[in-house]
Amino acid sequence: MKSAYELAMERLSAKEGPVQKLTSEQKAQLAEIDSIYKAKIAERETFLTPKILEARSTSSFTDEDELTAQLHRDLATLREEQEAKKEKLRNSWK
Repeated sequence: MKSAYELAMERLSAKEGPVQKLTSEQKAQLAEIDSIYKAKIAERETFLTPKILEARSTSSFTDEDELTAQLHRDLATLREEQEAKKEKLRNSWK
């Protein structure tokens, strides 16, 4: 008798089709994209975090809020770009 988990996994695989195995080259390409965007995210955080802390120390809450919002927008944009590039790469393998 199958467990609920096994039944759910069968239904999921029936909906999505067979799982594609990635080659080492494909894994390397995905890892390269992750590495590039990890660096870009770190760069934005390194650039904006001191400005946020400076605004906080001078009690400039408006500036702090604006800079924090900018950081969140920038990070969201970078993550979206990262996922789009990975998805484009995945689609090119089909």
